[in-house]
Amino acid sequence: MTFIEKLNAAWAENQSLLCVGLDPDISRFPAELAGKPDAIFTFCKAMIDATADLTCSFKPQIAYFAALRAEDQLEALCRYIKTTYPAIPVILDAKRGDIGATAEQYAREAFERYAADAVTVNPYMGFDSVAPYMEWKDKGAIVLCRTSNAGGSDLQFLDVGGVPLYQHVAKLVVEKWNTNGQCALVVGATFPDELAQVRNIVGDMPLLVPGIGAQGGDIAATVAAGKTANGTGMMINSSRAILYAKTSGNETFAEAARRVAIETRDAINQHRA
Repeated sequence: MTFIEKLNAAWAENQSLLCVGLDPDISRFPAELAGKPDAIFTFCKAMIDATADLTCSFKPQIAYFAALRAEDQLEALCRYIKTTYPAIPVILDAKRGDIGATAEQYAREAFERYAADAVTVNPYMGFDSVAPYMEWKDKGAIVLCRTSNAGGSDLQFLDVGGVPLYQHVAKLVVEKWNTNGQCALVVGATFPDELAQVRNIVGDMPLLVPGIGAQGGDIAATVAAGKTANGTGMMINSSRAILYAKTSGNETFAEAARRVAIETRDAINQHRA
């Protein structure tokens, strides 16, 4: 099953456009995990178990693991998802952007070492930087387009032949790069007008949409701007708002994460019809 097929199946099975991001910050972990060598794996596993029936994808952010020399725990986590929840796509959020043999190694890292179903990639160096991922025809290449950060406008709004650069990227991907039907785009929820523009350009191509939750993106505006005609088409990511939902009271971290994941999924579904 390809990444796109798996994503379509997850949308239907779980009736969810929610993507749960795995950004493990050990300074925010529960006290009982302090000092444990497998704390990252244990924490993320609990988050996965709490939300697997509520999500269309999991998105581990590689920097949170690599900075703590915890790539082995990321490998174990990806294996755990593949074994326990094989129907849920795993997106490695790495934003790779090199060319040639180096890009080939990055693709091997994502698809062999971590067995990810898709990986985020940076198109700044052109098609050369994306092509090696296309060799893995059952995998997904999720190309940065209109990112959720304010500074993205420094480059993404530059005029390119009468259109802003982010729209040029969207057109390149849908018209030239997506030869195997395996591409998706990253478009932030913090810019619903631009999200709507990208949706108009790319048709039903999947969009990974960060920016709700801690970044403050509006769910109603996001869904209205980015959904496809059948009410799918998006992986709407929330990371910190779910992982660290526990603030006080008797809830465990996992119980709080599940509660907020349900609230987020339901809020998204309210606007899908």
